[in-house]
Amino acid sequence: MIITKGSPFTKKEIEKRDKIAISSLAMDLKRVALGFYNGSEKTAQRFVQEALKRKEEISKPPLYLAKIINTLPQTLSQKDKKKLAEDALMYSTIFQNYVTKNL
Repeated sequence: MIITKGSPFTKKEIEKRDKIAISSLAMDLKRVALGFYNGSEKTAQRFVQEALKRKEEISKPPLYLAKIINTLPQTLSQKDKKKLAEDALMYSTIFQNYVTKNL
């Protein structure tokens, strides 16, 4: 996503942008979990790629979310698809809770 603006972003604007990106990441991870659960591996892999791209859009997450976000590539490359789906759903819930709490 390219955002252009004449003046620097304020802290509030950065937080808003990050919340939108985290919310979108939560939805991508939920789709990963549902894809693997339903046996649609091709769809799940597509949303894995989307989630990894979305991860790059988040600039200043809270420390506890940053730890999860930094481990996403390893988590999403697991061989055990059931474990991957469970982890994706858990992370999705954590991200959704953060966004909902901080509206």
